[in-house]
Amino acid sequence: MGHTNPDQWDAHYAEGNTFSPLRDAERALLAAHAPAPADGGRALDVGCGLGELARHLAELGYEVDAVDYAPAALTRAEARHQATAAVTYHLFDIERDDLDTLPRPAYDLITFRLTWAFVHDRTRVLNRLRERLRPGGALCVITPLARAVPDGKRPIALDDEEIDALCAGWASAGRHDADGLAFVVLRGSAPAQATCAGKGRPSPHALTGAGVVVTDSAGRILLGWSVRGVWELPGGKNDPGEGFLEAGVRELEEETGLRADPAEARVPALLLDSIDTMPRLTAVVHVPAWTGRPTVTEPQLIRRWEWHEVTDLPALPQPLFTPSAHVIDTVWPGLLADLPPVHRYPIALEAGHQLGDNGLSTR
Repeated sequence: MGHTNPDQWDAHYAEGNTFSPLRDAERALLAAHAPAPADGGRALDVGCGLGELARHLAELGYEVDAVDYAPAALTRAEARHQATAAVTYHLFDIERDDLDTLPRPAYDLITFRLTWAFVHDRTRVLNRLRERLRPGGALCVITPLARAVPDGKRPIALDDEEIDALCAGWASAGRHDADGLAFVVLRGSAPAQATCAGKGRPSPHALTGAGVVVTDSAGRILLGWSVRGVWELPGGKNDPGEGFLEAGVRELEEETGLRADPAEARVPALLLDSIDTMPRLTAVVHVPAWTGRPTVTEPQLIRRWEWHEVTDLPALPQPLFTPSAHVIDTVWPGLLADLPPVHRYPIALEAGHQLGDNGLSTR
């Protein structure tokens, strides 16, 4: 199963299909590493499907809120098993719905069983759920491993790098084997300081390019997780004879599938630094309007695209690509600390445009 959206999962369950059953090894590890508090506990099971894990957590002593974005899964879960006060089912999309509408403000245990690989904006979701753990609480992710699944099922699994990213920013991260599945238990927040990193010496080039700032309707910024181990903005080098606006819009579509009009884009500043003794000129390109959905179109360069809360960027556990960090700091001055040196050249905006509070141009 490689479903990627709620409609596909809803059809999967509506057709009578099931989900991989809970294994004895998982039950043993839950009992050992995530027991319910002596006075009872509250659990959130994300992507509960037909509710088998939720009901098992209730047997361990938890009151469970079981959430899924597929209505057919919840209908079948409620119909097939006698209702119990210890488990309540809720239609909820952990990425798109407001977490303030969850039934409880905080939980002793949050579980993702075979579902974390389907979360797109993992950093943001993880940060928000970390805030909803009660003192001493745990977040548990049970997942297939990429090396153990066929190539066609790679989207359902995590590789070691993805598990390392999952474990970053926690005071305690335990990984166990659950009969071939990775069983990861995360406890305690360990805030990190955002850092910058390069990606190695570039190939010979004029080293001119664009860093593209794209935000969604909630003000989140789009960043890609590079195969070289840094977060970076969409963007890249100019083609011969190509301006910064055209380069930014072209690179945005080539890298993410998002489409924009160069005539609507703006360059509020140019940035000059150096890499391996070579000057590097980066244009800050703001794209205020776009269509499409972020998609990994160049997997040899970018593993995934995520929408990030701007306020999360100063505490990213992984580094930002240095030019991207400079672009972000131009749009949100003072957000990032201890950046490498850069020469910044603001550009006067055309008539009819002005800078908003976030440094982006508005009509």
